[in-house]
Amino acid sequence: MSDVDFGMLTEAARQAMRHAYAPYSRFPVGAAALTAQGLLITGCNVENASYGLGQCAENTLVGQLQLAGGGEIAAFTCVNAAGETIMPCGRCRQLLNEFASADFQILTPEGVTDMAGILPQAFGPQDLEEVSS
Repeated sequence: MSDVDFGMLTEAARQAMRHAYAPYSRFPVGAAALTAQGLLITGCNVENASYGLGQCAENTLVGQLQLAGGGEIAAFTCVNAAGETIMPCGRCRQLLNEFASADFQILTPEGVTDMAGILPQAFGPQDLEEVSS
């Protein structure tokens, strides 16, 4: 997936951000991704009254991925309320790692990079030993 239209992906993230539920932090976030199969999926953050207990935009995005039948994320970006590209938090970087394709690309504030650029020495499903019953 070398020719990702990150402009289109960023606009989809901005549209998703407009649906965020962030009355406590007042920090709405939108996320958008293209799957390895070419499907566009989006997500937004959802908070609740227990401070610090909210779902990041990446959580709802991965939920959409699973609802669409699963697969891998090939390209990703997320934005803040101003529509500016932001980095996913550490927990979300790990979540993205779980679902990233081998050629995963992410648009960051510093430009496009791969999973190793945002999560060096990541531990993921590929590192788990298969246990047979």
